[in-house]
Amino acid sequence: MTNPTQTSLELIEKLVSFDTTSRDSNLALIEFVSEYLSSYGIESQRVYNAQGNKASLLASVGPKTKGGCVLSAHTDVVPVDGQDWATEPFSTVLKNDRVFGRGTADMKSFPAVFLAMLPKFLEANLRCPIHLALSYDEEVGCIGVGPLIALIKKMGLSPHLVIIGEPTEMKVINRHKGVSRLRTTVTGLESHSAYTDRGVNAIFYASEILHFLHALSKELQNPLKESKDFNPPYNTIHVGLINGGTAPNIIPLQCVFDWEARIIPGSDIESLVLNPLTKFVHESILPTMKDISYLSDVITETIVQVPGLAPTQSRETEDIGRGLSGNNSSASAISFGTEAGLYQEAGYETIVCGPGSILQAHKPDEYIEMNQISKCEQFMFRVIDFLCRQ
Repeated sequence: MTNPTQTSLELIEKLVSFDTTSRDSNLALIEFVSEYLSSYGIESQRVYNAQGNKASLLASVGPKTKGGCVLSAHTDVVPVDGQDWATEPFSTVLKNDRVFGRGTADMKSFPAVFLAMLPKFLEANLRCPIHLALSYDEEVGCIGVGPLIALIKKMGLSPHLVIIGEPTEMKVINRHKGVSRLRTTVTGLESHSAYTDRGVNAIFYASEILHFLHALSKELQNPLKESKDFNPPYNTIHVGLINGGTAPNIIPLQCVFDWEARIIPGSDIESLVLNPLTKFVHESILPTMKDISYLSDVITETIVQVPGLAPTQSRETEDIGRGLSGNNSSASAISFGTEAGLYQEAGYETIVCGPGSILQAHKPDEYIEMNQISKCEQFMFRVIDFLCRQ
């Protein structure tokens, strides 16, 4: 009995309908994909997080041979809180050849197209396998992909190529910046605000550190030779969250700010950012603070570290990627982070190539253009042809 087929658009609509915001569970989506695969006789494996409320999924189609490809995607999306959407975020709307909905661009369309094309993969005489890898918590630090890569290794899979389907407008990407998310906690000494000489104002000293990071970020804006394809073409520092104090008339005990550094592969965050920051804090901040209270302190910790993606050692890999994408232009670079660097660190030849534009991601009224979905379908046909020729 032949299974009824679903179109790419129908499956995009289905995957978007699951609210998989990173703070919530993704299990309903994973269960749907698992049952969908099972209806075609495809088994899947899951790797759960410690709480058991999230899971990554791995499934293979084709012969149990070496080689083949991994198509990798994350299932989580960023929040819609506070965003002014003209449509319901977790329902798709097709208007003017654009499909609106949270995750349409970043990045549920890529796995949805594969699932829609699954009957084509099963009908083909594949000589190498295709593996679908779905992760959780990419948006909060690429957390779920590590156990997923461990599962790939445990199962003895040896893919020739890993393709991360992040939105690149179906262009091949072989480089992206690494992302380090950090938290700096400044601890001072509380006192009545009328007696400023008896307290250590954590917010004041945090502001001096922030001023230093701002100045350092400007120093980093000199383009590097190896960064010409990045936009912007230099290493960056960004401060995104700050919190401190308890009341206007209390000298604040603590101020905490979260920040990040995006570093081009080949550059070193220690020498560029962390060492200068440590030197500044120990020479210009702590001595003054500790003159008043020896308990004063400044601590910077790394919350998330996502490695960058460097060009593959094999030019053949990029040539294959360009052939599959249908885009003959040279492989390029992106500034946003992906799971690609972690696959590369694990020893897999990895590129990034997927439908949609990152410029539409993380925004209200996120969308993907219909022609991008069509290009991704053509990409899948080329993947089938490639796996039949290996």
